[in-house]
Amino acid sequence: MPSDSAATAPPGARTAGTAARPPGTARGRPRPSRPAAPARTGRRGGATPWLYLAPALVVLAALLVYPVYQLGLISFLEYTQAQVSGGQPTTFRGLGNYRTLFGDPQFREVLLTTVLFAAACVLATLAVGCTLAVLLTRVRALPRTALMLASLGAWATPAVTGSTVWLFLFDPDLGPVNRVLSLGDFSWTYGRYSAFLLVLLEVVWCSYPFVMVTLYAGIRAIPEEVLEAAALDGASSWRTWRSVMAPMVRPVLVVVTIQSVIWDFKVFTQIYVMTGGGGIAGQNLVLNVYAYQKAFASSQYSLGSAIGVVMLLILLAVTLVYLRLLRRQGEEI
Repeated sequence: MPSDSAATAPPGARTAGTAARPPGTARGRPRPSRPAAPARTGRRGGATPWLYLAPALVVLAALLVYPVYQLGLISFLEYTQAQVSGGQPTTFRGLGNYRTLFGDPQFREVLLTTVLFAAACVLATLAVGCTLAVLLTRVRALPRTALMLASLGAWATPAVTGSTVWLFLFDPDLGPVNRVLSLGDFSWTYGRYSAFLLVLLEVVWCSYPFVMVTLYAGIRAIPEEVLEAAALDGASSWRTWRSVMAPMVRPVLVVVTIQSVIWDFKVFTQIYVMTGGGGIAGQNLVLNVYAYQKAFASSQYSLGSAIGVVMLLILLAVTLVYLRLLRRQGEEI
């Protein structure tokens, strides 16, 4: 029976022997305490990360920053064989080389040709690489290993060697392709479009293994439960790739696409070897070969450097625009 003092106590008063509870806690269930927030430091990491990055930054500065600086500097100068030999002084032209370049109709035609040819190479490379990457996930171990070895062999072949082999395969006199297709003495390198098609096939042949291997690794990282659920829902192979695999490997697709754009936009060896330096009357010129002709065949080093700067800016713009679009879509790269 409670005591009189407890019975007559005013509302809200605590009786003797009753433990005080902190506000907001249930009877008999103490609220769990929150972990203390870590103390904020004024500088995160300090100079330690830069010390780890210093060797790589030094190598990049030596192999990338300084050559790009020299390339940009020469593009603003009057720098021909006369200046190289010391017969004439080097003079500053400012944007004169760029005005000369963009005023040249041949440069504008070569620029358009390079963009279209690189786009065709990138699309074909991605199509072949994605198809074979999906195929690798569907075949058994032995054919998968054989396809991997054959693809890596094509990837490891030097560009000069691969171009020479493809020239032999499509040779009008000795090549087996014309015999199989009953084309007689048809010359693939004589016509403009047939020569570009031949070079495109060789570029895709030596480029698709990188796309295939990279995407295959990304596909293997997809949980099996997701693919099994798509199969149970009756999704076809194309629908599974478009709706399930492609969104999940999109960061990998970004990497291989950007790499393919950079590689195919600055193709040089295949065009130079397979078309004899740019084809008949320069009908198969691309920017890299055109820059080589200007800089070394014509000794106009400043114009060749200006073409190199234009190529660098185009590739940077393509990469930045692509990355910005992906960031807008919420993708992490």
